[in-house]
Formats: sequence, structure tokens, C-alpha cells
Amino acid sequence: MTRLLLRAPLVLLLLVFAGCQSLATAGGGSAGSPPGRLPSILASRELVVGLSGNQPPLNMKSRSGEIIGLEVDLVNALAGAMGLEVRFTALPFADLLPALENGELDLVISGLTITPERNSRVAFAGPYFISGKSVLTKQDRIASVRNPADLDDPARRYAALAGSTSQDFVEAVFTKAKVVPTSDYDTAVKMVMDGHVDALIADFPICSLSLLRYPDAGLSTLATPFTIEPLGIALPADDPLFVNLVQNYLTTLENTGILTQLKARWFSDGSWLAELP
Repeated sequence: MTRLLLRAPLVLLLLVFAGCQSLATAGGGSAGSPPGRLPSILASRELVVGLSGNQPPLNMKSRSGEIIGLEVDLVNALAGAMGLEVRFTALPFADLLPALENGELDLVISGLTITPERNSRVAFAGPYFISGKSVLTKQDRIASVRNPADLDDPARRYAALAGSTSQDFVEAVFTKAKVVPTSDYDTAVKMVMDGHVDALIADFPICSLSLLRYPDAGLSTLATPFTIEPLGIALPADDPLFVNLVQNYLTTLENTGILTQLKARWFSDGSWLAELP
């Protein structure tokens, strides 16, 4: 899919959200305005976005160092609709929500599962994608299991992204196995390929795309994920107007079919793999 396919629907979105921007700007500095970051974001003309930069096909760095992916396309469309420039900030996954809470970021979009624990700290818009826990392994026995409890063995070592729900999942379900937290997925996948761990426990897009990236590495994954998990955009807890704007945008994106087109580009096409290092 080319960017031309998205041009006409995105023009409609730009018109819709240009009106939202005008209304927000007009009321942003008035007395009695609700507290929140949206007025200051509009005034600065910049949207600061946090992501890990290593979660393909959601977000990743290309050979040229550019951050690309499904989530990048979503945020670029949002920023364009609001008349803003976007500044991506790549941080370790575990540091993203603290940075949002500290005011260093305006939003976080990085394969974040919407959980009650996270939602007690930050607000969420979405979901924009439904994911689930899967495994990446070189062992057929692991890839063929249906019940994750069957993998709980003290002789097993499982990698998981530090601070993720995958780490929580491993620690809760695999009480006997060894958990090996990693700072990024590239490190974890390499540990699987080199035999340093028995498997990587991660969201199924990471596992599925690793098979495409390394077709000769003998990797396998589950046919069906262990869990069902909604992914959302994390936003400041004190800004209902900002949350409302982003949620309306996501709904429009889905209803116009643009979200479906973006998913097809990043999950079905695969031509973007040539852009990776």
C-alpha cells in the first residue's frame, strides 16, 4: 500500500481536526479553562511522543535511523490533523510511563497493553490493536503447547521485555522457570537464536515478525496466542480534553477504514522489511 491510498481520507481528517484545533486554541487561554496539557501542546506546535523504537512492526528504526511502523503512522496522522510537528523520543520500554507522568512526554504509543494497573496511573485512548502473549522459540515442543502452564519447568529460561506485561505474565505463570528481563526485543530475539534462553515471551506481532525477519534461523511461534490484550495510547491522567480528542481521532480512523489499511501495510505486506538494518 502506498501513501497515496491514504491521502484522500487523511484530507478529511485534517479538515475535521483543524476545526477541533481552532476551538481548542480559542479557549485554551480563557479564564476558567479546564486544566491539562492540550492548550500548551497546541501553543507549542509540537507533540512529544514516547516509544521504544524496537517493537516491529509497531515501531522500529530503519537502516537510515528513521523511526517507522504502524504506531508512527498513527501518530503522524494525529499530529498532522492537529497542525503539530511530532518529535519522537525513544526510551527503554520501562521508562516510558514514568516519563509521561513526569511531563517529559505528551503521549506514549509503544505496544502498551491497557491494564487496570496502568490505567490507575495514566489515561488510555483506544484500543487501536488487539494483541496477545505468544512465544518465539527454536524448540518445536514449546511452539506446540496450548496451555502455558505446560512450559513451567525449573530447567527453562524465558526472556521478556523488562517492565512489560510479558514479564508480568512470565513471573505469574512460570513460577518455576527462570525469567530473563531484557531492555529491548532485538537483544531478546538474539538470545533465542543463540540458545541462551529457551524462548522469548512477547506480544504475538513481535514473535510473528521475527519469523519474517530471520527466515533461516529455525524460529517458531504459537498458532494462537495465549491471551487477548488491547493496545492503547497512554495519555496524561489530568487531561480529559486531550484524551477525548485522541479517542475521537482513533474512532474516525477506524470508521473511515484507514486503520485497516495501515494494519494491512504493516502486517500483511512485508515490503518494509527491506528498510530494516
